[in-house]
Amino acid sequence: MRFVVTGEWSRNRLLQTIVVLYVVYVAGLWLTNALLYFNKMGLTPGSVTAYYLGDPERFLQPRTYQGLLEVSHFHLFAMGMLLLVLTHLMLFVPVANGVKAWLIALPFLSAALDEGAGWLVRFAHPGFAWLKIAGFLLLQGSLLALMIVSLWAVFRGSGRDYRSGEG
Repeated sequence: MRFVVTGEWSRNRLLQTIVVLYVVYVAGLWLTNALLYFNKMGLTPGSVTAYYLGDPERFLQPRTYQGLLEVSHFHLFAMGMLLLVLTHLMLFVPVANGVKAWLIALPFLSAALDEGAGWLVRFAHPGFAWLKIAGFLLLQGSLLALMIVSLWAVFRGSGRDYRSGEG
């Protein structure tokens, strides 16, 4: 923690290596998240509703309450931990506080939308399929932004720390 508070993180090669390797690891998660999504459904409301409500022509059963509950149980924990670490890094990048606020809030909001919209499609109304698509795209986009900003901060080499608040 001392390295990021004092601004030394931009000069500490081991800390930079940790951040870069973490971002590489998250990039793998980002890619597999997209591959899993597109293996199940697409960016059309019809594909989302078929996945959650079932499709007799494709022999797809509707998602069950227990199935969604098990997936949500794991996702809420795992995404929470991922976002805690990734957004925590945003505290130490040399950008304006307003940008930091968006970079922190948007991933949490989009992850909640992505997870919750599936429940809404299944148990409320198929019209929420658009929300699922938007949540997925927003989550992928915000994770990508967090990765890019984290790498930019590491390689930028700025001596400013999180207290500067302006960028």
